[in-house]
Amino acid sequence: MRRGIDWGRAAGLALCASLWGACVLLPVQAGTAGAAPASQLRCGWWENPTPSNAWLNDRDGSWTVGVQGGHQAEGDWPGFTDAQWVRTNGYYGYGCACLRVVVEARSQRVERILSARARPLAACRQDRQLREPLRPE
Repeated sequence: MRRGIDWGRAAGLALCASLWGACVLLPVQAGTAGAAPASQLRCGWWENPTPSNAWLNDRDGSWTVGVQGGHQAEGDWPGFTDAQWVRTNGYYGYGCACLRVVVEARSQRVERILSARARPLAACRQDRQLREPLRPE
């Protein structure tokens, strides 16, 4: 057995340093082998370009939420107002959001969405570490 933190059984605490979603995951040793996976707060561009396809693109990369005919994370997606959503394909497009999620870090896949909230587009546009999705011409 490895010494120190066993990331497979570790619980975590996400501390957010700013309004724009800069988060640091601090490990905490889990008490039992059956401990629930750690949740993380992730903020960035939510992309939903076509039915059942969705990603959250934050400072750490692109997190797969759903792929048509394949993986779909458990939990509710964020709801956006017209002012919070950029349409790129009919009703599909992108917006800015924060999600509390359980992820599979190696594959950068969201397994479960615990909560989700839409944010103003300006919140992501003002974050220099986030790149706004391209709009089709």
